[in-house]
Amino acid sequence: MQPPDDASRTHADAIAAALPRLLDSVRDESLLRHLDCAPPPSVGAVRELVECVRRVIFVGHFEREPVADHDLPDHLAALLARIATLAEGEIRAALRYAAETDRQAIDAAGRQRIERSARDAARAFLDAMAPLREALAHDVRAAYEGDPAARHTDETILCYPGVDAVFAHRVAHAMHRLGVPLLPRIISEQAHSRTGIDIHPGATIGRAFFIDHGTGVVIGETAVIGENVKVYQGVTIGAKSFPRDERGRFIRGVQRHPTIGDRVTIYAHAVILGGDTVIGDDCVISGAVFLTQSAPPGHIVRARQPELVLRTNRAARGPGQGGQEP
Repeated sequence: MQPPDDASRTHADAIAAALPRLLDSVRDESLLRHLDCAPPPSVGAVRELVECVRRVIFVGHFEREPVADHDLPDHLAALLARIATLAEGEIRAALRYAAETDRQAIDAAGRQRIERSARDAARAFLDAMAPLREALAHDVRAAYEGDPAARHTDETILCYPGVDAVFAHRVAHAMHRLGVPLLPRIISEQAHSRTGIDIHPGATIGRAFFIDHGTGVVIGETAVIGENVKVYQGVTIGAKSFPRDERGRFIRGVQRHPTIGDRVTIYAHAVILGGDTVIGDDCVISGAVFLTQSAPPGHIVRARQPELVLRTNRAARGPGQGGQEP
């Protein structure tokens, strides 16, 4: 605990009055407390882990000083060492947290298993760095080639929220495939907060994936997306309904989200729902379509255009003078 500062001394009476009610609240409402058990992964450490991975994937793009080619081995080795330390520590925290949350007693053998699992997962995560770079090179190229406003691939790396979101997803998905609890979701939701793009770490996404603009895109846990797919802002690839068991609980682990084929383009604010919905290769889904059925390969899906009505604005007062809403 920090020693009392001037503010705490000034407000000592208010603190004394608030403390009993706060203690009662903490003891009465268990949902919002986490006591007498292992702490969950540190969101700050997870953020640092992701930034270290970003510096490995996009070498030199996010450094304060230039990285010389002859310094590259030492530079990457130092980053990998930090990634290993952070990954092992936060994976260990996630495994302990998951075990205690499931009310599993952790004896000495259990602690050893967690230590071994965390170490093995961290090593496997390090092995994933080169494949992650290869996948993200395709994503960056797709972003540059898919947006005529981009002047350079570096612009997509440094500026595009869609590239940031796909980067974070590929990192989170790598953790997810290793069976690490909670940590992948922290990574994906931190990216969601940064970019406005919500991709569950369980979603399977092929290479050369481009999200243009990106705000409001939602991709669910069991979605399967092919290669060379382009998605615009506001698109939802979601669940149609949530199957339940005989006790009314959600059935987990079944495919609830669509399958999207290769070379598919999905325009702004289209909604595609359902685990049995399959969009074939080379399809185009027009903007604002609401789709709960499959589309065969090579088709364009569009909604009927609504009828537009134009009428004279009688309140218009000439150029620049404004008017009234119809």
